Amino acid sequence: MGTRDDGRAIAAFNSYAEAERAVDYLADRGFPVEHVSIIGHDLRTVERVTGRVDYRDAALRGMSGGAVTGALIGWLFGLLDWVSPLIASVWLALDGLVFGAIVGAVFGVLTHWAQQGRRDFASVAVTLPQRYEILVDSDYADRAAELLHEASPSMHIRKSNV
Repeated sequence: MGTRDDGRAIAAFNSYAEAERAVDYLADRGFPVEHVSIIGHDLRTVERVTGRVDYRDAALRGMSGGAVTGALIGWLFGLLDWVSPLIASVWLALDGLVFGAIVGAVFGVLTHWAQQGRRDFASVAVTLPQRYEILVDSDYADRAAELLHEASPSMHIRKSNV
């Protein structure tokens, strides 16, 4: 990020979309947005449970990951064939797909078994900030604040207390 300073907080928002809209507003008015940062504060992790995982699901998950990895490795090794790289890469990719699916399924089942019921569910985790601040390099902060002040009724700008 070069030699940028820490900047000055000129506005705060409750959602990323609002902060993004403020930066877009600055860009539309010709402001040099390369001097702007969107900073998320007060992070929290949300883990959404998507379902139960049994041996069948563990095997399918392992199989899919193994198949993709095996096909990629097979394809790459096939490209090293000097005589007919296209045929070799397709053939080895198919072999890698099958072999990778089998090995992946076995490892998926073994991993599920080794956990002994400690994590019999699948989930997706995401980290979300509670608020977003617009920081602008000190030399440009006053101009950015003026521009956002012009738009504040339509953007619901909350003054930053930093």
